[in-house]
Amino acid sequence: MKILILGGKKFLGIALVEAMLERGHTPVLFNRGRTNPALFPKVTNLIGDRDGDLNALKRRKWDAVIDTSGFVPRIVRQSAQMLSGKCETYVFISSVSVYTDYRTPDISETYPLAQLDDPTTEDYTGDAYGPLKALCEYEIQQAFDGRVLVIRPGLMVGPNDPSDRFSYWPWRVSLGGQVLAPSPPSANLQFIDVRDLAAFIIKQIEAKSEGVFNVTGPRKPATFGSLLVACREASLSDASFVWVDEDFLLKEGVKPWSDLPLWVPTSDPAFAGFYNININKALKAGLTFKPLSQTVSDTLHWLKTRPSSLKLKVGMDIATETELLLKYHRESSN
Repeated sequence: MKILILGGKKFLGIALVEAMLERGHTPVLFNRGRTNPALFPKVTNLIGDRDGDLNALKRRKWDAVIDTSGFVPRIVRQSAQMLSGKCETYVFISSVSVYTDYRTPDISETYPLAQLDDPTTEDYTGDAYGPLKALCEYEIQQAFDGRVLVIRPGLMVGPNDPSDRFSYWPWRVSLGGQVLAPSPPSANLQFIDVRDLAAFIIKQIEAKSEGVFNVTGPRKPATFGSLLVACREASLSDASFVWVDEDFLLKEGVKPWSDLPLWVPTSDPAFAGFYNININKALKAGLTFKPLSQTVSDTLHWLKTRPSSLKLKVGMDIATETELLLKYHRESSN
């Protein structure tokens, strides 16, 4: 099959190209040519701009298109209109952030979607990210004549992750010593290895599937404790984990998700469903998972290929962590 990727040179795009080549398909990329320009030299790369310069897509046809870079409804509408009639399936990479809230566990694909007070906004870097993705889904449904496959991933993890949210933990645990971890170790986590996500998408295209799928994992939610143990085993470090109370962390101004990546306070009812996304539909459609140990090991290996001077984008520095641990030990001993 000949499959067009809008994007293709970052994270999920890389995993998609590798999965296509492995399964004997022909990927074609469309992007501005700015990100990783030397990557995949034998793969056709069409240069253009989604916002107004789609000329490279004219007079061409594909079996499917995968939209990995759609964030603004107006821009997504342009590509959906251009590609309508030029390919059989439009795959849109959305997000579980489209849902109106996370107050209810077991959130399925029919859960209400978030809405914007100002639907004309195009700033997708903050709270509008999820609602804009929902509007993008709508625009494709209206503008594209063919099968529409909407993929709503949870947190994507693994090699080439530009966010460093998952990568922080293999990195930190590999350093050894006492590691500050948010209590309780039994807290649920959900994430999807980007390569498992890519494989699922390609299989759905092959099966001529359509509809909406939540895609995260593992089959049963992991826990913070199991993740950190996997990180220790993969790195062969001497790390020990200090499970610090949420109340202490919040009192000290530690920011969930950024200072301690993946951490969402379990005491907050607003996030009861955040790591409780229902993936039964994707499982029935053939979603499979690599072992957590492999995801951690491969992520750690990839981290070692990056320049040592490159700092992670999230997570606390060692000095701050040490200071917090000392204070926590002092208060716990009183």
